[in-house]
Amino acid sequence: MNQRELFFKHLGLPAANPTALHITKADNIYLFDDKGNKIIDLCAGVSVSNLGHNHQTVINAVKNQLDKYMHVHVYGELLQTPQVEFAKLLADNLHENLSVTYLVNSGSEANEGAIKLSKRYTGRYEVISFKNAYHGSTCGALSVLGSEYFKRSFRPLMPGVKFLEFNNEQMLNEITEKTACVIVEPIQAEAGVVLPQNNFLKKLRDKCNQTKTLLIFDEVQTGFGRTGKLFAHQKYNVLPDIMTIAKAMGGGMPIGAFVSSREIMDSLKSNPILGHITTFGGHPVSAVAAIANLQTLLNEKIIEDVNTKGKLFVEKLKHQKIKNIRGTGLLYSVELENEIETNKFIENAAKIGLITDAFLFAPNMFRIGPPLIITEQQIDEICIKIDEALSMC
Repeated sequence: MNQRELFFKHLGLPAANPTALHITKADNIYLFDDKGNKIIDLCAGVSVSNLGHNHQTVINAVKNQLDKYMHVHVYGELLQTPQVEFAKLLADNLHENLSVTYLVNSGSEANEGAIKLSKRYTGRYEVISFKNAYHGSTCGALSVLGSEYFKRSFRPLMPGVKFLEFNNEQMLNEITEKTACVIVEPIQAEAGVVLPQNNFLKKLRDKCNQTKTLLIFDEVQTGFGRTGKLFAHQKYNVLPDIMTIAKAMGGGMPIGAFVSSREIMDSLKSNPILGHITTFGGHPVSAVAAIANLQTLLNEKIIEDVNTKGKLFVEKLKHQKIKNIRGTGLLYSVELENEIETNKFIENAAKIGLITDAFLFAPNMFRIGPPLIITEQQIDEICIKIDEALSMC
């Protein structure tokens, strides 16, 4: 059997018709398949590869750590320098209320941990999320996912969850003294990059303050420069009680975290002890990658040009099939006539060496979310390919 046949025979797959491109190498904004084709990654592995693929600084950090040690014990029991140094670097670039980091493996686990933390700290059970929100696909994260289609087959899920409409400030009255937490994406990514309007996040923060409800910002997709600031809450000047991060955190290595204050985080230490446990959380190899990733973003001032680069896409994409473009930083959605048209575009784009995808809750839109290191010349090349693929529809 060849690799493709083995892929379909032995791997559990989440979709019936994956593209199944056989990638043999990746570099910068490019992927290379087994036939030698050079493919532009327009979605950065879905907001993971903010520094592009195979960034040498990250690779060097990983290689150096491999010579020292890999897994040595469950998370939080032994002092491991990569974990400590990353947590300190992150705290140096956040508000003092977000100075304590609990390292985990993924965005889903980060959101699971954040919800558990909020319930433990407040002693309340009710959780509020938003329609068309995406927070992961484990059972707890799925419970706060804002689409019935993706979770009806897995019910019953976590009880006590209510859903509001993003940007609907009238519905904020649903938040009460019974609410443990509100979990929200500061920008609803999988809804098609829906931005907060009319100071919605500030009003949400005020309502949580009134009811002593913890506010969780899911920055798994918006983190590490994607929106033109290190984190989206800094862009909108609204401070959450808990922040969750993953995706671009490890520069391509798997790692996640939930971040809060010492007071809130310490509630996981008792009643019960070991309020959250993770064996591989903050794996030292992933942690050094996270340090290298964050240091590079900051030291090379990569985030400073993100908004300018994003606006170039808006200026250059004028094809008649495009109904609307919305977003910020280097996270944009491009709206076409319908889902069929979007699927045709994605297929056509793949044929001419451009990978993108649709949004889970906005299937008539495709994603523009390239690595943040993208150049103006590369943006020109991508926009030409997008026009060509649209004309093929």
